[in-house]
Amino acid sequence: MVTLAGVIGYPIEHSKSPMIHGYWLHKYGISGHYVPLNVKPTDFRNVIRTLGHMGFRGVNVTVPHKEAAIQYSDKISDNAAMIRAANTLAFRPDGLIHADNSDGYGFHQNIVETLPDWVASDGPALVIGAGGAARAVIHSLLSEGVPEIYLVNRTIERAGLLRRDFGNRVKIFQISRTGDLAGHVNTVVNASSMGMVGMPDLKFPPGKLRKGTVVCDIVYAPRETAFLKLASREGCRIVGGLGMLLHQAAYSFNFWFGILPEITPRLKAMVEDG
Repeated sequence: MVTLAGVIGYPIEHSKSPMIHGYWLHKYGISGHYVPLNVKPTDFRNVIRTLGHMGFRGVNVTVPHKEAAIQYSDKISDNAAMIRAANTLAFRPDGLIHADNSDGYGFHQNIVETLPDWVASDGPALVIGAGGAARAVIHSLLSEGVPEIYLVNRTIERAGLLRRDFGNRVKIFQISRTGDLAGHVNTVVNASSMGMVGMPDLKFPPGKLRKGTVVCDIVYAPRETAFLKLASREGCRIVGGLGMLLHQAAYSFNFWFGILPEITPRLKAMVEDG
């Protein structure tokens, strides 16, 4: 029997997930295909309610559907419930949709793999963005002991929802304060889609980052965003988004197939070149 899995987003052309999961399906001898699904928000509910009947084992969920994925699922993991967003759905034989979130896991694994000496509790973090991925990043940082998070977003009301959900260690600021705040933190994370292929670059004021600050960007296409290039020039320790993609993908693969796949050097090279 051929197994199907995929990734749902809008747009989805940039996704490297089909390459990653296709590699693992072959490596572990699973007969199947992993396909990109370009789905408008207005069609999302009908699509996920149909996929299980079409033979899909599960899907990854990306921008802009992560929060909607929670609404239309039947069973929600504690992790996804806390984050209030899901990036992994499994279609079970009983017809129920199970939701989970691997973004926080992927974010943490990526940063500690890249910078093993990084310690979250060493100081505050600045997080840019207030969508589903930002929720996962904030949950991960707080769980690892970050004393405070300074959250900036274009829409202050949306950022306020995260403070409501995660508590008073999250401080909300206007996005115009981004540069000023950057000089007072140990970690900076772009948790928005700014800088992604097809999106405007993140406009970060130059000269505001302290040398040695850990600067992460969850965007993986391009591999090195304009924001990371700026941070590198200013002497920061940078962490790209590709590792987060690979680790969250491994979590999802295990969620569907019960196998935690190996992230091999060959796979990393394939994804970087692709």
